Amino acid sequence: MGKATGFLDYERKNARAQEPLERIRHFREFRVPLTLGEQQKQGGRCMECGVPFCQNGNMLAGMASGCPLHNLVPETNDLVYSGNWKQAYERLKKTHCFPEFTSRVCPALCEAACTCNLNGEPVATKENERAIIEHAYDMGWVVPQIPKVRTGKKVAVIGSGPSGLAAAQMLNRRGHFVTVYERNDRIGGLLRYGIPNMKLDKEILDRRLRLMKEEGVVFQTNTDVGKDILPEELKEKFDRVILACGASNPRDIKVPGRDAKGIYFAVDFLTSVTKSLLDSGLKDGKYVKAEDKHVLVIGGGDTGNDCVATAIRLGAKSVTQLEMMPEPGMERAASNPWPQWPRVLKTDYGQEEAIALYGHDPRIYQTTVKEFKTDKNGNVKKAVVISLEAKKDRKTGKLTMVPVPGSEKPISAEMVLIAAGFLGSQPYVTEAFKVEVDGRTNVRTEDGAYETSVPGVFSAGDMRRGQSLVVWAIEEGRQAAKAVDCSLMGYTNL
Repeated sequence: MGKATGFLDYERKNARAQEPLERIRHFREFRVPLTLGEQQKQGGRCMECGVPFCQNGNMLAGMASGCPLHNLVPETNDLVYSGNWKQAYERLKKTHCFPEFTSRVCPALCEAACTCNLNGEPVATKENERAIIEHAYDMGWVVPQIPKVRTGKKVAVIGSGPSGLAAAQMLNRRGHFVTVYERNDRIGGLLRYGIPNMKLDKEILDRRLRLMKEEGVVFQTNTDVGKDILPEELKEKFDRVILACGASNPRDIKVPGRDAKGIYFAVDFLTSVTKSLLDSGLKDGKYVKAEDKHVLVIGGGDTGNDCVATAIRLGAKSVTQLEMMPEPGMERAASNPWPQWPRVLKTDYGQEEAIALYGHDPRIYQTTVKEFKTDKNGNVKKAVVISLEAKKDRKTGKLTMVPVPGSEKPISAEMVLIAAGFLGSQPYVTEAFKVEVDGRTNVRTEDGAYETSVPGVFSAGDMRRGQSLVVWAIEEGRQAAKAVDCSLMGYTNL
């Protein structure tokens, strides 16, 4: 332990963020990291607990507590404090494929489980992680790990999101030949088109992809497996297949007027903007336009917040965000003790920007849409919203949100973005491979296993576990790689 009293001597300090009214003028990352010296003090705040819940990564009350990757958090924090940056990087990469991604987009499950939460603020582990990996890149420590011996075995990975990339990296380094298939025009999946540029600059993604290509991973874009290539072809060409296509089937809402023009799924909106940004800096105009429109975002979470922030940058006249559930409290409830994930109010970057620009929080809680109204041309013009209240089901005892009669009211909505989550995998892929799915259309595997009902076909990430976090997708990819390697070689050293 570097400094026994560090959590008492140093206050938590985060990277500085550009002011909201500054950063909404661009799509670049807007957080300015601390100096290495300042970051070392943040490492010194780690208590190196006897029981480090930060790296536990197990489920408590239905939510993850601590890092699913089981990063060696106290050890890396101590190495940051002592300024031993290279060893900190060596420790971090033992458990993590892509710390440059999670240190930007992860909600920091490690920090939520930090013991310092009991009497103050948690250790800035997420910022420490970012400092470690970025300093490692700056110093030239992150280099291609090209396998010295090839096994001759071939693996196809379908989907290039975080789980697919993690599996590909691990299996390639083991010595297998790996080809990654992506239906879009660029590699990255969710990382490329599902997360806005201001949260994850795509050069950060491309930097890692260049390394993977040097290591020997083959990437094939514009190839929709299940349509452009049939499973039978892949099975003939490859020894094993991993399905890592994500939970890309968006949840819809069924209300009168849903077929109006101007209503989009959040993923389609975010994809159109990022693609146009990468292709032409938005000059081609090939994106869903929000300029001078009253924008309604249906759904909370990261995707809803990203829609708020993106619409603001595109010049929206106003942004309103509907959340079905009640507004969380500012502090933990007695029924939500540490080290459970804290169910407390969080104001994310998009909401901060809306408050700064429009003067109020865009979120309206316990509310949903009852109907959409259109103009004479069929364009959405208004949404009739209705309040919700929690009621207990007499049979099951579960609380459900039900409409409050007479609470309907119209609000302006010239563009609607549905960010209500995802239902699971897309049927044309699972049906083509003839793999079993569960009631949520996630690919079914045995508990703790990754091989599907079809021998030689594996699955990982959101496609297997349902919509989740990038950090969980990476862990899924790592575990699937181990399962595939064991299946091919009879053992695994991954």
